[in-house]
Amino acid sequence: MAKDYIGYQALLDAALRGVVRDALLRIEKQGLIGSHHFYLTFKTGFPGVDIPSFLVEQYPDEMTIILQHQFWGLKIRDEDFEVALTFRKLPATLVIPFAALTKFFDPGVPFGLEFKSVEDGPAAKPVPKAVPPQSDATLLPHKVEAQPETDGAEKPEGEKPEAEKPAGAGEVVSLDSFRKK
Repeated sequence: MAKDYIGYQALLDAALRGVVRDALLRIEKQGLIGSHHFYLTFKTGFPGVDIPSFLVEQYPDEMTIILQHQFWGLKIRDEDFEVALTFRKLPATLVIPFAALTKFFDPGVPFGLEFKSVEDGPAAKPVPKAVPPQSDATLLPHKVEAQPETDGAEKPEGEKPEAEKPAGAGEVVSLDSFRKK
């Protein structure tokens, strides 16, 4: 296999972290709407992560937080976000760089992302600014945590069964498949 000198996986992860940033920006401005809520998993030892020491002791590698009913003070910046949550009946403010994220999941839709590259420290690239949404945009995620419910529809005739697809073959997922009809 040829060496990837461009670093497509890191570029893809940075763009998808931008999706998370934009989703959080909407929540910061409008609050959670409908059944949306977020599971955010991040590396607790990542440079720039600021969480209480008892959480670092309890979760030395990775931690998942849920933004649903009891959170406040959500502030989104270019490279990180800040949110206040309650742990052990004590309020705590967490600062989490977007580059520290390893997973994002919104079970209300359902929609999820898993990031393969977690950059280490100051060399981490900033999350790109939001781009206006396109109606027929195509997303090329490396993994989607949950698939939308189907109505029993069969696979298209030309599509190979999973066992016949070559190992490492990418999959194009249209955003239309995540929209409710």
